[in-house]
Amino acid sequence: MRAIRRFTVRTVLPVELAALGELVQNLRWSWHPETMDLFAEVDPDTWERVGHDPVALLGAVEAGRLAELARDRRFLRRLADAADDLREYMTAPRWYQTLPDAPAAIGYFSPEYGIAAALPQYSGGLGILAGDHLKAASDLGVPILGVGLLYRHGYFSQSLSAEGWQQEHYPSLDPGGLPLSLLKEEDGAPARVAIPLPGGRTLHAQIWVAQAGRVPLLLLDSDVAENDNAARDVTDRLYGGGTDHRLMQELLLGIGGVRALRAYCRITGHPEPEVFHTNEGHAGFLGLERIRELTEHRLSFDEALEAVRAGTVFTTHTPVPAGIDRFPAEMIEKQFGGDNAWPTVPVERILALGAEPDSPEAPAEAAVFNMAVMGMRLAQRVNGVSELHGEVSRGMFQGLWPGFDLDEIPIGSITNGVHAPTWVAREVMELAGKELPSLIEKAQGWEGVQKLTDEDIWGIRGRLRRQLVDAARDRLRASWRARGASTAELGWIDEALDPDVLTIGFARRVPSYKRLTLMLKDPDRLRELLLDPEKPVQIVIAGKAHPADEGGKKLIQQIVKFADSEDVRHRIVFLPDYDMNLGQLMVQGCDVWMNNPLRPLEACGTSGMKAALNGGLNLSIRDGWWDEWYDGNNGWAVPTADGVEDPDRRDDLEAGALYDLIEREVADRFYDRPGDAHPRRWLDMVKHTLSSLGPKVLAGRMLRDYVVDLYTPAAESARDLSKGDHSKAREFAAWKLRVTRAWPGVRVEHIEASGIGDTPELGAAMEVRATIALGELSPDDVSVQAAYGKVGVHDELIGPSYVTLQPDAVGDDGKATYTGAVPLDRTGAFGYTVRVVPAHPLMSSPAELGLISVPEEPVGMTNGTLR
Repeated sequence: MRAIRRFTVRTVLPVELAALGELVQNLRWSWHPETMDLFAEVDPDTWERVGHDPVALLGAVEAGRLAELARDRRFLRRLADAADDLREYMTAPRWYQTLPDAPAAIGYFSPEYGIAAALPQYSGGLGILAGDHLKAASDLGVPILGVGLLYRHGYFSQSLSAEGWQQEHYPSLDPGGLPLSLLKEEDGAPARVAIPLPGGRTLHAQIWVAQAGRVPLLLLDSDVAENDNAARDVTDRLYGGGTDHRLMQELLLGIGGVRALRAYCRITGHPEPEVFHTNEGHAGFLGLERIRELTEHRLSFDEALEAVRAGTVFTTHTPVPAGIDRFPAEMIEKQFGGDNAWPTVPVERILALGAEPDSPEAPAEAAVFNMAVMGMRLAQRVNGVSELHGEVSRGMFQGLWPGFDLDEIPIGSITNGVHAPTWVAREVMELAGKELPSLIEKAQGWEGVQKLTDEDIWGIRGRLRRQLVDAARDRLRASWRARGASTAELGWIDEALDPDVLTIGFARRVPSYKRLTLMLKDPDRLRELLLDPEKPVQIVIAGKAHPADEGGKKLIQQIVKFADSEDVRHRIVFLPDYDMNLGQLMVQGCDVWMNNPLRPLEACGTSGMKAALNGGLNLSIRDGWWDEWYDGNNGWAVPTADGVEDPDRRDDLEAGALYDLIEREVADRFYDRPGDAHPRRWLDMVKHTLSSLGPKVLAGRMLRDYVVDLYTPAAESARDLSKGDHSKAREFAAWKLRVTRAWPGVRVEHIEASGIGDTPELGAAMEVRATIALGELSPDDVSVQAAYGKVGVHDELIGPSYVTLQPDAVGDDGKATYTGAVPLDRTGAFGYTVRVVPAHPLMSSPAELGLISVPEEPVGMTNGTLR
């Protein structure tokens, strides 16, 4: 028989051990080894049996053992010290508290969070990044409030069939068995949010709180009695179900998330967020909810839109259109129109926010609502997650700002980082704390890595490789048994992998562009590398394909079939059920982290950062963060066959380059140990990697960038527009409407140039005079700029510079004359033009309105006059 309901009965702790419950409920333990040591001491055998899950530990430990600990003075002293340390961590001022005028709070919305394996609410990089974002915010004292969904089945657990085919399992999660607490009203009733649905239905959700250090994470749960069956299932699993299901999840995350924040702040007294950060488009509806709030307080839609945009940050994580959520427009119209319409937010305006722009290459589909497009229109500040990804994103979304050059598209970049206490091995952290204390305490002194001895580094690398090998054998044995193998058939696993062999790691999600099977392009060549008698290589592989991605599952099966071959199965293994625990083992234990995406389709990628902080070296296509920070000595860049259109041919070329690098450079350097036991040239690269990449790849650096470059300016803008009952928001919205309506009357009518003679020379200055028809606008409404610099073969300006021209005279006919000097600051082909863009102190970019006026016809120079 099956139980009709599952729940967790928690242990009642003795009064003397009450602090143990406080420690368990705060997820800081997941990145604090000393607290983990304390949990292990509670009951070492049970601790191992529950997989180092503190909540499960307290559910499994015997009452007699707890009574024994309650009388153990030494344990009680350690418990008191740990509790005091946590309280000091939670309350003491940190970096953020030294900043003037920083936001009182930031709302951070993400569909998934990878904080600890004990809270399985993540599927891949987006969630892991979100988890590291919250942890770094906690360490720096940044007052972030996280918002997400609580998936009752999380993401799937992965196993393999006998044929090597991925199989998915969705374990039921009981919130009572997770490090969560239910948000309750003053009268003890669970706090609820509700979202009206078409047809008179309502989606209700309760709010669970996970405490990640100093950061509360609110997780909305629709499995409540007030919901019908369909609504209860909205938060059943991460990225499951069809389009309708996905829309319901995103409505709950965005709209319900804002309402949950309001409830949390009201109940706890936490400051309301001044800035809202949308981590990818899944939470984009939060902007609509904030517009609704303001329009119900006497602001018009346009006025509310400006107030909302000012305080919103949008981060895009995908470099491919296929990675963006798009819904049929009729679904959005049904949700926000008809009997379910918001009285103050017209459905036509909502549809316009998500409408894709026309472009010659990709005509807009009138019936599609694009969540990323809406997110960008609702945010005044937008960023990608690496420099290259920012560049790719500007190209992807250029249609939102027609007429502007790529480098002017207002999408910046902040390169991702990783949370070192989570991902760096304890042995490495302890060595750094002993030899380089300023590195741990202040994140400074990375140049001191050069002082570490080869013996120390090589010894730690050997221990971490051994730990990975031991864990891999355990997982491999469990996987083969699940596939139907008997114990008698598995003796070979005792010799699988070798703790002294060069170990390469490859682990990630398995979409086609990440090219899991590129290493199989030439199986014979791969066998030679694995089985080389003098310089052998071993590869540890992990990864999950989306349950609906049959192509990704086939790639996993291809890898598994190769790894099953008797001649190489001791040198290459696929470990199923890739999660945070396995990820930690791999980035710590592998000597080399391999990454071979199809450039430029990797937005950032952070696994290689984690490996680098553990003394691993990167072997990667120059994509994402590696394109930005590879310096020639901190790893190896796999050459790319850019421009080769045949995908098979491109894979052949790049796989060949990968094999060559492994054989001739990576393995050579690892096994080059003349005269002593340590590979000196290898360790020199390790030290250089740590000192050069260490300060860059940290999540703390990333958070500081977000605070300084995005959060604080967004808060200042939001405060500015909210002053005096939003008087500036009203003024800004009215100005935008007036300028947009009048813009068709703005023209560049005439341009003259003088002062450079017949033979322009470097260092001279050219006087430019332009006549501009302003129509109904005034000179204060616009900026007239001369764009100048290198010209291409078709007279296009390449990476132009700009100088602002000043108004000289304004006529009664609405025409104005502008003048200025253009420096001839380069030799060779030189060109210039004049353009007009809107100008207002509250604009964050000249491209913000997507309006520009340039000369209608190509112009040439005759006697110093452009016509």
